Formats: sequence, C-alpha cells, structure tokens
Amino acid sequence: MSQDSSSSRTQDQTLAAGGDASQHNETDGATLSNNFEQQFRQSFGVLAGYLPKEGQQLGFWLSELARRSQEVRAADPAMEYQPSVAAMEAMLAAHPELYQQVQEMVAQGLKVHEQYEPDMKYGIRTVEDMLDALNYIIQRAPAYDPDKPHYAFPVSGLFVYMMYTPAGTEVFTNTLFNDMLRDVLDAWCAYLDSPASLDVITTAPDGWLSPASYAHNNLDQFVTQADREKDPVHWGFTSFNDFFHRQIIPICRPLDGPDNPRVVVSANDGTVYRIARQVKREDDICTKSQNYSLVDMLDDSPYVDEFVGGDVLQSFLSGNDYHRWTAPIAGEVIEARVIPGFMFSELLSEGFDPSAGTQSQGYQANVNTRGLVIIRSPDPALGLVCVIPIGITEISSVDIQVDVGQQIEKGQELGWFSYGGSSMCLVFQPGAIAQFTVPNPLPHNDSDNGPFIRARAQIAIAAQNATKDSKQSGAT
Repeated sequence: MSQDSSSSRTQDQTLAAGGDASQHNETDGATLSNNFEQQFRQSFGVLAGYLPKEGQQLGFWLSELARRSQEVRAADPAMEYQPSVAAMEAMLAAHPELYQQVQEMVAQGLKVHEQYEPDMKYGIRTVEDMLDALNYIIQRAPAYDPDKPHYAFPVSGLFVYMMYTPAGTEVFTNTLFNDMLRDVLDAWCAYLDSPASLDVITTAPDGWLSPASYAHNNLDQFVTQADREKDPVHWGFTSFNDFFHRQIIPICRPLDGPDNPRVVVSANDGTVYRIARQVKREDDICTKSQNYSLVDMLDDSPYVDEFVGGDVLQSFLSGNDYHRWTAPIAGEVIEARVIPGFMFSELLSEGFDPSAGTQSQGYQANVNTRGLVIIRSPDPALGLVCVIPIGITEISSVDIQVDVGQQIEKGQELGWFSYGGSSMCLVFQPGAIAQFTVPNPLPHNDSDNGPFIRARAQIAIAAQNATKDSKQSGAT
C-alpha cells in the first residue's frame, strides 16, 4: 500500500533533516557508536523495557540472532524464504540503487556493532544476512526472558543499530522499502495471530504466563482463577497476539464521570508524553521540538481545519500496559480508518546529531502507521475529538473496531494494538478543554517517568459553554 501525498511531504522533511546518506559513507565506527549510544538510551524499546539500557548488551543479543539465523541457512542452503521476505528480496534485486542503500545501512550498522563487540563471530554483514534474520524472526513468537527483555522486540533489535545511521535515515523513509517491510511485518502478525504462536504462552520459565511475567505484566488484572482452571496450559488465550491485547477485568478500569459529559477520560493506559496547545495546521515536524502538523497527523482528513489552534495530549504505552483503547467521550463516529506510514523511522535533526527530545514520539505522530477515529460529541462545547493510536515499532498494527455512523458511549472500546510499541494522541478543537487534569511533563522528561494515566479515568474537563463558531458542526 503506497503512502499518499501527506506522507510524501513528511518523507521529504525527514530526509531534509536527516541529510544525505551518501555524504556520510566514510563516517567512522567510533562516531557512529557515540551518536548511537546517546540516541539508543532514549529509544522507545529502552523506555518500554523491551531493550536493554546498554548498547553492548544489544550487541551480544544481535550476535546470537545472527548466529541462529545463519546456522539455519547453513543447514539448508537451498532454503526458500517466506513469501513476504522473498518479495522483499526480489524488490531489492529489481532496484539496484535501493539495494546499495540498504547494503550501506547494514555496513554502517555493523560499524556500530563492532565498537561494542570487536571480536564478534556473528553479525549482520550483508543484505542477505538481514533477510535471513527477518525470515527467522517472522516464523517465531518472542519468548519471555526477564534477564534479557530485548528478546521481546526482535525486529527492533535487528534494526536498532541501523536506524541511527545516515543510510538508515534514508532507507527507513523510502516508500518502496517501507511498503515491503510492512508486508513482512504483516506476515509476522498473521503468525502471531495463529495457534502456532501459543508455544510461548505457557507457565514455563520462558513463557508469558510464568510467575515472573505474571507479576511484571500485572496478569491478575486480566486473568481470573476460573480462566486458569478452565485452561491450565494457556489460560484461555488463543494466540500470542490474543495475549498481547488481552482484555482486562472490567472492575479494574472503572469509568470516571459516567453521567457527566464534561468529564473527558483517557483512551488508554500509559504515561503522559506531552500536552501541546494551539497546534498548527501545518508545521515543521523535523525540528528538535517535534511539532505537530495537523494536516499530516490527520492525513488530509476533511476535518483538519476543525482542530487548528486546538490541543493535543500524547501518551506513551509501556510494554506491560493495557493495549486496548477506548472512547474519551460519547458521540457519533464520523471518520475511522488506518493510515499506513513509517515503522522504524527516527528523527535525526541536523544531520546525524542527536535530537533534543527524550525520543521521537512527537515526530512519529505525524509519520508512523496510525489509526484515525473522529467522534462528534452531542455537547457543542466539546465538538469533535480525534483519537490517534500510533504504532511505534515491531508490527505497528492498529485494529479499529468501530464504524462510521456508529453511536458510542464514553469508555467504550474502540480497538487495540497488536504486538509492538504504541503511543496515543487525543486531539481537541480550540476552546473545547477548560482544563487538563493531568500535568504536562517537563520538555526533556523520559516518557516512562511521565504522569500515569489509566484508560477510562479523567484527564480533562470540557468547557462549560460553546466557544466555537460554526466549525463545531464538523466538515460537510
């Protein structure tokens, strides 16, 4: 699926900010390593607890992935790739310039790896090594390992050295490569939706139902004693993804203000990343301030102009958070769709210099694969509210479970994230919010240390009187 003109604009801005990889081919390994370390410690996978805090630990893990995938290849040199990986291989063969860019990205990533493991025996040295690793990953579900949490994010582990290189900036914003990579991740998602992925949903030490995982992932809020007794092996889960976007026990997420339409509730569990006021229709998304550009965030929706000058509340979902999302207000769904976008693009302002934010979530709200659900409130003081669930890493799958024209209640489930990293934006019209009841973090605050929010709990109070003009009725 090709990205539209809105995504093309963001791609151009990203490349302009990241620079031309061809100008950096001679960048030495030490420089790449130093820059990588600064960015890596603030990356989504580290903050979410899926990746280790030290880059060297990731190097050891990547060597092990390379060893396993290359041994599978050595045992069967004639092995055929899975269809999605085979399609990526054929696409690269048909586009030699892109193939060369990918090879340069791999080479630059290898330089970083070598800084951490000078004597490594296994590594991702070629495009073929990268394809072998992808082929290996998408035929398996991640096991739970409390001592090596990065095992849970294998695609991020494969790409994380490459993402912070000049060549990686170009490759991961290349539309053709991104589309083929999405197909690979969709194939992995299909596997994680299948019963074959249940081999890690067990009570074994490396299972996601193990005592360690039970405590870490707060499974007492999701699984009852009756569930465990009825199915002692898998506790009623039907696949890895069924476990990942597991339904919560309703009493654990009570609804605030059920009879008060002025109470606006959170769409998700997580921590507040940022509250932005007076957001512009168009803005430069590649500055260190990571601005919101409504025309990009909403993908040229006919309702874009209704939100100009309004507010955005963005939040971050950690790995053990509840990954379903709910309606912040009651009303009618007037737009609902998934916007295909980037999956492993990170903001590299001023060439390869690290950006100033704690990570790139603000930027990713404009460019990554994301959902778009716009709700029209019957209360004219609220008008339209936009819910934007954002895939950050791994599969980046967003599943919307409501339709245009549907009447929904506040706190009603709207959809869920399949396996991967997640963020959420709520966008409000100007004058709609009288007061946010959660604090706005300091600009450089790490997302995992932001104010905690809970799905269906109050985050704001709506204005008491309508302050908007005819915009409140929405676009026609």
